[in-house]
Amino acid sequence: MSRSYSIPEATAQHAPTSTADGSSFARFLSAASSWGGSAAPLLAVLRAVEPGSLLPLPGAGETDERLRRLARVGETDLTAARVLEPHLDAVAILAEAGEPLPERGTTWGVFAAEAPDAVLQAIPSGDGWLLRGRKAWCSLAGELTSALVTATTLTGERRMFAVDLTAHEVTAEHARWVARGLTEVVSGPVRFDGAVATPVGGDGWYLDRPGFRWGAIGVAACWWGGCLPIADALAARVRRRPDDELGAARAGELHRALDAGRLALRDAAARIDSGTVGDAALLSHSVRGTVVDAVVLALAAARDVLGPAALAFDESLARRCADLELYVAQYHRGRDDASLARHLPEGGLAW
Repeated sequence: MSRSYSIPEATAQHAPTSTADGSSFARFLSAASSWGGSAAPLLAVLRAVEPGSLLPLPGAGETDERLRRLARVGETDLTAARVLEPHLDAVAILAEAGEPLPERGTTWGVFAAEAPDAVLQAIPSGDGWLLRGRKAWCSLAGELTSALVTATTLTGERRMFAVDLTAHEVTAEHARWVARGLTEVVSGPVRFDGAVATPVGGDGWYLDRPGFRWGAIGVAACWWGGCLPIADALAARVRRRPDDELGAARAGELHRALDAGRLALRDAAARIDSGTVGDAALLSHSVRGTVVDAVVLALAAARDVLGPAALAFDESLARRCADLELYVAQYHRGRDDASLARHLPEGGLAW
């Protein structure tokens, strides 16, 4: 019989607070620096620390510090960012739902992508729920203990559920993962054959809540940090070749874009904590698009200025560029800008 993720009774008014103190984060960052590109030792660190000790929760007064730490992980290693960010997003989602934080020893993912050839249904069963079907794009599913998963109810609504990934009714199917970036963060399908699940929030809650947008901004902080070593490499080249005007121009252009991304992230953090966000979707799309503009410039500069020698013989830079390119592919440049436009206020921008 499968185990459900049991959530004790709690209310949104008594949501758990973060106990982030820096030591757990420092431990994870050290592992990311020592084991860059390898997921297993990073997951071992996550199992060994309290989930709420790694980063402050978003909207609790330290969102700037949360984003800064995410950026630091992205700067250190992008595989580490892909391991850590969804785990922490799950912690934040449970907190926003007014539920207790996960227990030590668990590692979490958030599986909310939809695909036409993978449908997951949530079926009432007695006083609980069962999940049946397949879910696509489940990163590290075969290595995690738990996940928050979106499924479609019999009324056609999307709803989030907590599920034990080690239950025998849950199978992480083989994925032919041929990506050159994020090679250890395999994102394949998972089959659920009547797995017991615990609801988190009501119908539509996962997408409607403000924290959905805060999580998306957290991903952008990882992207931003991932650009910094590329910017550093460009700046070092300029110092070595002071007469290279083209290289200097690209380094300057990238600095401006990254500074704009930094200011956008810090402004978003301040607005989230002060409760002055306004349209959360507009803020999230704007911040993510600004950061992605910097990512595009960073990857182009690595190719055009640092050139094939760096991409062919500098293992760290080559892997970073491949990781960053795949990581940022989850941003849909045209569609996301179109979605942003639908949230534009009447009267446009104001000072």
